Amino acid sequence: MKKSAPKPADLSAKIAKNIRDAIISGALIVDERLPSEADLSEQFNVSRPTVREALKRLAAQSLIRTQRGATGGAFVNHISFQDAYPQQITTSTLLLSMNDVSFDVACEARYTLERACAALSAARRTADQLATMRTEIFRQSQPALSDEAFCASDVAFHRALVDGAGNPVLSYQLAGAVEAMQPLMNMITFTARSRAAIIELHSQIADALEAGNASDVERHLTELERYTQKLAADVFARRKTVKDPS
Repeated sequence: MKKSAPKPADLSAKIAKNIRDAIISGALIVDERLPSEADLSEQFNVSRPTVREALKRLAAQSLIRTQRGATGGAFVNHISFQDAYPQQITTSTLLLSMNDVSFDVACEARYTLERACAALSAARRTADQLATMRTEIFRQSQPALSDEAFCASDVAFHRALVDGAGNPVLSYQLAGAVEAMQPLMNMITFTARSRAAIIELHSQIADALEAGNASDVERHLTELERYTQKLAADVFARRKTVKDPS
């Protein structure tokens, strides 16, 4: 039986993977110009539209950038950790929403990862990062603050704690934990939580960081985790009662 020819989409994905692998391996370096569309078309024995589709895939992943003009073309992009945050957050959010991940598992992962930053943040946090945490605590105490704004402030508080570790790799890895898991957890617990209780725990964490006391930072994060777990358990229990009153 004669095999059908590969679809253009499959070919463009294969070409994009080959170029991506070359970038990751270092065969193609930052700011290096890729071969022209005509050269790539000849190299991979495909049409130029298929090459363009492959380049679009790479651009969507921020792996390459294109420039117009006589000196233009496609170039290997320099990706900063800050540039990579949105994709990390999006991927984490999709993984949590599309898979059967329990609240307990997500919560455990999120706080375990954050506690890993406690000692470094207690030793390295800057005055600006501590000020950010104090500012967010003040915001959280405002009676007129909406639930959405409280959630955003909650994320900003923990983001400052993580960034206080002074390690861009940790900040990147924890972007998904803080900025994807935290909002999802808040969506479940916001109706049951006590803002005063969270503000008190946040204040204790900030005080411990200011004092450089890593063990207290870890302890208060653990208390916050337990409080969050209890809130979720109460919410799920009430939902079950409403669904099955018998």
